[in-house]
Amino acid sequence: MNTDTIKTPCYVCEEELLENNLKLLDYVQKESGAKIILALKGFAMWSTFPLVSKYLKGCTSSGLHEAKLAREEFCKFNPHAEVHTYSPAFKDEDIEEIAKISDHIVFNFPNQLFKFKERVKEINPHVELSLRINPEVSSSPKDIYNPCGIYSRLGTTLANFDERVLEHIDGLNFHALCEQNVDALEEVLVAFEEKFSKYFKGLKYINFGGGHHITKKGYDVEKLIRLIKEFKAKYDVEVYLEPGEAVGWQTGFLIATVLDVFENGMHVAILDTSAEAHMPDTLAMPYRADVRGSGEAGEKKYTYRFGGNTCLAGDIMGDYSFDAPLKIGDKIIFEDQIHYTFVKNSTFNGIKLPSLAIYRKDGVLDIVKEFGYTDYRGRLS
Repeated sequence: MNTDTIKTPCYVCEEELLENNLKLLDYVQKESGAKIILALKGFAMWSTFPLVSKYLKGCTSSGLHEAKLAREEFCKFNPHAEVHTYSPAFKDEDIEEIAKISDHIVFNFPNQLFKFKERVKEINPHVELSLRINPEVSSSPKDIYNPCGIYSRLGTTLANFDERVLEHIDGLNFHALCEQNVDALEEVLVAFEEKFSKYFKGLKYINFGGGHHITKKGYDVEKLIRLIKEFKAKYDVEVYLEPGEAVGWQTGFLIATVLDVFENGMHVAILDTSAEAHMPDTLAMPYRADVRGSGEAGEKKYTYRFGGNTCLAGDIMGDYSFDAPLKIGDKIIFEDQIHYTFVKNSTFNGIKLPSLAIYRKDGVLDIVKEFGYTDYRGRLS
C-alpha cells in the first residue's frame, strides 16, 4: 500500500487482516458450538458487513440506533443473523421499534423487564428476553472499563435478583471483561456459576458478553473452546460471545500528516488528527498508541511530542522518537485504530472527521466515506 498518497486524516481497515480475525472467531464457533455476534459498540464499520456477515451470527447493539444499523446493514447480507439489543434503561419512546427489529432484548434490571415484557411480546411474540447479570467479579485493568466495579449501574447482582424474572426470560447475560485472556473469563465463570447456576434450569442460553481478546497474539483459544464446551454440556444451554474489539483488533491504522514542527523545551509536531476527537481511548484508558517506524522517547535520535490540532491543552498522543528528523508533510501512521475509534470520535472544535477506507485484498484502496463541514453542522442547530 502506498500510504503517501492517502488524503489525511483517514482510518484504513485492511480487509485481509479483518478476515483473518473473522476466520479465527469462526474456528471458535465451529469447535465450541458457541455463537459469536459482533458488538457494534466496538466495531461498526458497516461497509465491511458483507464480509463480517459471512462469519458471525449477528450483532449485539446498545440501543435503538445500533439495532437499526444491525437490522438494516448486517441482516441485509445474512437474513438469518440475530439482532440482540441491550440498554442500561430503555426509553418508552424507543421500545416499540426495538421490539420490532430485535430477536433478543436484554434488560439491565428486573424492574425494566417487568415494565416492558408484555409490551414487547405483544409487538413481537418471537422476541426472546434475557437479564444482564453482574457477577461482581472482574479483573478489568481500568475502573472506567470495569462493569463489575463498586456501585456499578450495569447488570443485576445476586442481592437484586428477583426470581419472578425466571417466568419471563430465555437467557442470562454477563459482561465482565476488558481486553482480557481466557483465565479472566474462567475466574468470572466460577463466580457466576456459584451465584446463579441454580437459576439455569430451563434457560435457552447464557451470553458470556464481550472483552474476550481472542484475536490477540497469545490468547489461549483452545482453553476458551474447552470452557465453552464444558459449560454447554454441564447446563444444556446455548452459549453466546459478543466481542467488538476482537473483531477489529490489529486490522488497520489511522494515518495523519505533520502540519507543523517547532521547539518548546522539546520538539513538538502538530498533526491533522486529534487524540481527543479521533483516538479518545488513548486519553480515557489511557494508553500510548504505537506509531509505525517509531521508538520510545529517547530511543532513537530525534524525539517529538505529537499534538492534536485542537485547542485542548491535553490533546497529546505521546512522545515518539525517529531515526530522521520529521518535516512538514510527513505521514504518521497510528497502528491498531479500527476498534473503539470511529464509533466514539467527535467533531470537537469543528475538526474534520477522518475518512473511512478499506484496503481490499486485491490491493485497491477503497475510500468508502469522506466527511466535511456538513457533518459538523448537522450535529448542531
